[in-house]
Amino acid sequence: METLEILESIRAEEASVARLFGSEGQGVRHGTKSPEYMKKLVEAAEFVAEIMSGKRPAYQLREVMTTSDFPYLFGDVLDRALLAAYREAPATYRNYVKTPSVRDFRQVKRFSVYGADAVLSQVDENGEYPSGAMHENAPYTYNVMKYGRVMPFSWESIINDDLGAFSDMPERLGRAARRSEEKFATGLFVDANGPHASFYTGGNANIVTGNPALSIPGLQTAMAVLGAMVDEQGEPIVIETVELVVGPSLEITALNILNAIQLELAEGGGSSNQKLIAQNWMKTRMNLSKNAYIPIVASSSHGTTSWFLFTNPNSGRQALEVGFLRGHEEPEVFMKAPNASRVGGGGEDALNGDFETDSVQYKVRHVFGGARMSPKCTVGSNGSGA
Repeated sequence: METLEILESIRAEEASVARLFGSEGQGVRHGTKSPEYMKKLVEAAEFVAEIMSGKRPAYQLREVMTTSDFPYLFGDVLDRALLAAYREAPATYRNYVKTPSVRDFRQVKRFSVYGADAVLSQVDENGEYPSGAMHENAPYTYNVMKYGRVMPFSWESIINDDLGAFSDMPERLGRAARRSEEKFATGLFVDANGPHASFYTGGNANIVTGNPALSIPGLQTAMAVLGAMVDEQGEPIVIETVELVVGPSLEITALNILNAIQLELAEGGGSSNQKLIAQNWMKTRMNLSKNAYIPIVASSSHGTTSWFLFTNPNSGRQALEVGFLRGHEEPEVFMKAPNASRVGGGGEDALNGDFETDSVQYKVRHVFGGARMSPKCTVGSNGSGA
């Protein structure tokens, strides 16, 4: 289906070029391909589409791989397949991390101001209205960075393998990009010992009291701690729903809690001899995100017991931010340009490989960065009970 969609887009572009320049066009400025080139590209696309639909045997593709048109077509297919795999790969961190675009590689500064929205003062008859003031917090900063990988293939593997070397490469590169994002985001709030020591602190008042294990009482305590947060003016931070973030080992516990029909609770939370039977209000107040990198990042301790609550990152305050370079928000695939040409001429075929080694190389590039923002928008527990 992907190749057929590419074929239709190529046909549309060919028709557009033909209308502009006619069948005898001499080429198009600003990088647009000539009608003759577009005709050859359509023929190559149709050939590949027939192979993928079963109308032609796959081994015939070997002959096409020696032409000069096919590398560009294959590169387009690879890039689209990569993006499809990237978009389908799970990215749970986006449920609780803000993900804006940034302009360039220079330092990103996120400013926040407060004031004017505190409770109003009473004004007496004929009295003057008190003045308000705006204040600025220290900015949060970060830079986006490049991440990537080169994938070299030998010329022999291309000739002998019927594209076996490439069959799952887009999926692998797509997963690599998503995994890179997820691990980076996890490292913003998790360190080797569980909740990140510079983010979850006594000063920030965002450690769940007693570091309880994930449980109904533990979640009640966490909601109370998060609900007690106030802004710089002492005004309450209103929270409607939260994201419960756990590692794989706590997923079943979390699902059991959130999908229970009723809850047996101590009156007012905590422990008590007086028990209440209540409808499960937690399922309407909490969403669940499983982050498989929590135990990997927390490699020393508490990797299997740590859990977190986050507020909605789009509510005006966010605990974490992961930004992407504008215009390059998704991973990109490149093919190394050939540096060899036949003595007798005939054009440069990228699939003939590098001059020195005959290798064919693909590169994937992804650009992102991020930082911790407001500690008032999250609470965490290492689950140790101490």
